[in-house]
Amino acid sequence: MGAPIRVLVCDDQALIRTGFATIIDAQPDLEVAGECGDGRAAVDLAAQVNPDMVVMDVRMPVLDGIEATRLLAGSGVAHPVKVLVVTTFNLDEYVYEALRAGASGFLLKDAPPAQLLHGIRTVATGAALLAPEVTRQLVGRYAARIRPTGGTPGDTALTPRELEVLRLIANGLSNREIATTLVISQETVKTYVSRILAKLNLRDRVQAVVHAYRSGLVT
Repeated sequence: MGAPIRVLVCDDQALIRTGFATIIDAQPDLEVAGECGDGRAAVDLAAQVNPDMVVMDVRMPVLDGIEATRLLAGSGVAHPVKVLVVTTFNLDEYVYEALRAGASGFLLKDAPPAQLLHGIRTVATGAALLAPEVTRQLVGRYAARIRPTGGTPGDTALTPRELEVLRLIANGLSNREIATTLVISQETVKTYVSRILAKLNLRDRVQAVVHAYRSGLVT
């Protein structure tokens, strides 16, 4: 077994913070790198302990989770840290803003421990944690916030097939669903997704969804 995934836990509610830390530390492949109760402390502590990822609350004093996420994982950050946002509401407007700020995904606070652990491991590997049905609801509700910024499909270097895959990602389809829709293998879908992310200089599927709506590829 390699080195454990080091997780920084940030939540202003001590009970929740302690609960997350206890669950994480009980796993042989995970360890708590630190705990804090606000976004500013998370940014400062991350610089000290260099965690692999941060489990981040959204609504906190001093500095909220959105701004903290932007400082830890946003565009232009020299050494971005992976961030998994936790929230009380699955359609909380702050969740979308956090994803846009650079978070790799989010979970509900009432998710079972197994789901939290899965989320941590998933995000730590560099993948995004955003369920297809949540993608549909989240983007559907906040589509007005992510109208085109002037870009057009022609501005991208994507092939017609890659554009098709990107649109399906933005519509909330999983790799398996995309494979079924396009009658191709899941491995082929994974290849297309990797190419899309590389060409558009995007970190994960979450950023791909935001890009698709902001550039007008999907309306």
